Amino acid sequence: MAGHSKWANIKRQKARVDAVKGKVFAKMSREIIVATRTGGPDPAGNFQLRTAIEKAKAAGVPNDNIDRAIAKGSGSLSGDDSFEAIRYEGYGPGGVAVLIEALTDNRNRTAADLRAAFSKNGGNLGETGCVGWMFDQKGTVTVVGPIDEEDLLEASLEGGAESYALIQIDEDDEIDGAEVFCAPEDLETLSNTLRDRGYTLHQVENRWIPSNTIEVEDPSQARSLLKMMDALEDLDDVQSVTANFEMAEDLMALSLV
Repeated sequence: MAGHSKWANIKRQKARVDAVKGKVFAKMSREIIVATRTGGPDPAGNFQLRTAIEKAKAAGVPNDNIDRAIAKGSGSLSGDDSFEAIRYEGYGPGGVAVLIEALTDNRNRTAADLRAAFSKNGGNLGETGCVGWMFDQKGTVTVVGPIDEEDLLEASLEGGAESYALIQIDEDDEIDGAEVFCAPEDLETLSNTLRDRGYTLHQVENRWIPSNTIEVEDPSQARSLLKMMDALEDLDDVQSVTANFEMAEDLMALSLV
């Protein structure tokens, strides 16, 4: 699936650094609060909440933070956390399409922060729908460990998957794995099937995947683009950022320095 992994790979490399910053705790807490309000405080009966909790634990969020977020979401702990989910769209340097998902309690603040992050790095915040048509939302299950492709294909088809891609989870540790894609409504079935078949799940999420990509070759543009992506992801209200660019590994490494 073209373009599915470039920024995802960068984000995996950044994840450990972001966790140290502590910002990830706030982002994960918001996700848990919203999931609890949407489907209730019982993870067994709320797949969205269960997924958010698993993601938070994988990122090292303490259990106390998770329990507090569930309590806020269920109303048993007071707080003014009235977050709403909003999708923003825009363009980066070179016309790269950017899709942003945010959880915010102040639309005006979030839009202003996003506009500033775009404009300072050669991009611009667009109107709703300006680039959304270039992306498809897919349920994505990332599994880790040695992969037998024949077994993975069989398990994926049983779980309703549409496609899969072999990936390297961590280049330093040479951890292999795969990303398995499905329709968003089949994500729970797919994740349960893969888990039942003995696979170790690294991440379960709905992800926006570009239907076409732009190859970035100019070092200056690459640097501006990655700086913009970083600035967007560093905003407190932003949960995820997706873009439709491809970039050579050596150029990516140079631009991240």
